[in-house]
Amino acid sequence: MQYANNILETIGNTPLVKINHLTKDLPCLVLSKYETFNPGNSVKDRMALQMIEDAEADGRLKPGGTIIEGTSGNTGMGLALAAVIKGYKCIFVMADKQSKEKVDILRAVGAEVVVCPTDVEPDDPKSYYSVSKKLGRETPNSWYVNQYDNPSNCKAHFRSTGPEIWEQTNGKITHFVVGVGTGGTISGVGSYLKMMNPNIKIWGIDTYGSVFKKYHETGIFDEKEIYPYVTEGIGEDILPLNVNFSLIDGFTKVTDKDAAIYTQRLAKEEGMFLGNSAGAAIKGLLQLKEHFTKDDVVVVLFHDHGSRYVGKMFNDDWMREQGFI
Repeated sequence: MQYANNILETIGNTPLVKINHLTKDLPCLVLSKYETFNPGNSVKDRMALQMIEDAEADGRLKPGGTIIEGTSGNTGMGLALAAVIKGYKCIFVMADKQSKEKVDILRAVGAEVVVCPTDVEPDDPKSYYSVSKKLGRETPNSWYVNQYDNPSNCKAHFRSTGPEIWEQTNGKITHFVVGVGTGGTISGVGSYLKMMNPNIKIWGIDTYGSVFKKYHETGIFDEKEIYPYVTEGIGEDILPLNVNFSLIDGFTKVTDKDAAIYTQRLAKEEGMFLGNSAGAAIKGLLQLKEHFTKDDVVVVLFHDHGSRYVGKMFNDDWMREQGFI
């Protein structure tokens, strides 16, 4: 008989799926690393389990403890699933721009959720960074995960996602394209792929309102780049330690409107019911058209599932309110 001993054993080994319609004007083969096949429906399951296992191993997370993290939703889901199996409690802190579905899903798997305002400085006491750190300090027998600076985030993708992509493309991958938030995915996958072939190009997808692109190009952390944006899961107003800028060949920025519209187009034209960052990723890939040739194999990673966005990017009333359609 073939079966997993628990849900955590089903993390990883996600498929590569060819994109056919949205990329028809590109000369290259475009394959999507389809991370919604993970049990929590996102790429974050990989690093959530790795971070927990590493914290257990060195004693930061003790039996019966409480896991505390600031999350845009997906890392929280991965942590919550592992916590259910391993017997931990969870408190997650989220910004109020995240979809209601994400909050409801986390509560459905037993987590406590604290919602904070989006439009405040990172060091403001009300920000989700500050609130999660405060809870970590004040909650007995707790562990503050800090996915932004936790090296186990990159480690998970170096050990699993990167090798899977290399093997699935038979080493023929030439470009890796992915949205950048905490930096764990692009840095972990990027470091593995460049170790196997230094000529592979690593491209990050950024959003307007985030500091990544300008910082990568100039080394300047420009606060004028920071302003509120709608796109979820990518971009930052801080520089996480997990973003290894030296591995990244370049960034392209995608507007909120384009990200939302291409999220819908993936569903309607490719049958791919995916999250908001997937729309940003495929639009960013199209913006990089001049970098690809007929011999290239381009892999774009799709982070999460469309079920988290049915009240937003998949709701035409919401899209009209935003001025996107």
